[in-house]
Amino acid sequence: MVTALALVTALAFGVADFLGGAVSRRSTALKTLVLSAPMGLLVVAGAAVVVGGVPAPTSLMWGFLGGLCGGVGLITFYRALARGPMNVVAPVSALASAVLPVGVGVLRGERLDETAVLGVLLCLVAIALVSMEKGEEAEPSGGASPLRRPLDSGPLMALVSGTCFGVFFILLKAAGDGAGLWPIAAARVGTLTVVFTALLIAVRFRGGDRGPRVTGKALIGLALLSGVLDSGANALYYLAVQDGLLSLVTVLTSLYPAITVLLARIAYSERLRAVQRVGMGVAVAGVALVTVG
Repeated sequence: MVTALALVTALAFGVADFLGGAVSRRSTALKTLVLSAPMGLLVVAGAAVVVGGVPAPTSLMWGFLGGLCGGVGLITFYRALARGPMNVVAPVSALASAVLPVGVGVLRGERLDETAVLGVLLCLVAIALVSMEKGEEAEPSGGASPLRRPLDSGPLMALVSGTCFGVFFILLKAAGDGAGLWPIAAARVGTLTVVFTALLIAVRFRGGDRGPRVTGKALIGLALLSGVLDSGANALYYLAVQDGLLSLVTVLTSLYPAITVLLARIAYSERLRAVQRVGMGVAVAGVALVTVG
């Protein structure tokens, strides 16, 4: 059950990230999140009411702190997706988000049997393989100035976002069980806090968030759907990690780039290199071993 939840989480994250990145390419990361983040909160808050549970202060605190990290990660990640090829940005972020929780899980004494350990290692290898791309193809579509600021580097922003996501995963595990989905609702509040703080800073010091608005029913719909899927993935991850090991659930969840990469291949004709195809095959083998283990 835990494995199934983690894989569905990866699917939801992968689609949400593709949609969010697609909208950000037509507008900006911040304007995309101004639409998607509130929708995500509405969905999770409604689900939390239905599911029930006692919103303990400690659980809410861990959820809120996780949401702050997740908000920073989302802004950075969507910006990276808008500036660089999705088939590079998404896997780099996922690799960073997987390594940190795995390390924390091991330090906490989590132990897997040999088959599951091999499966986890294969999944990590798969994420690394899918991340590999030729240097000249790692530039944003449409070209980029060689004088571009280092912080605008797609891979670097992906690394930062992945680290934030890794901390987010760890804090949701710390939120504990018994509080229903309220920690996820608190996390979405944290994410909204970061998004609107960033918006206020942009308006105050930059004269507004530069870039076109998110307009048109189709584009607005994609942004809202991205928020729904992202919040749903958060909830699924939370349910999975409360019943399973942090290291195992996080690695399976971090396979989401395979979905983002495939969708980018279809929508933007972003070419998959042979090593990336091998990475997807390794991912299938890793998931199979984890399931058996």
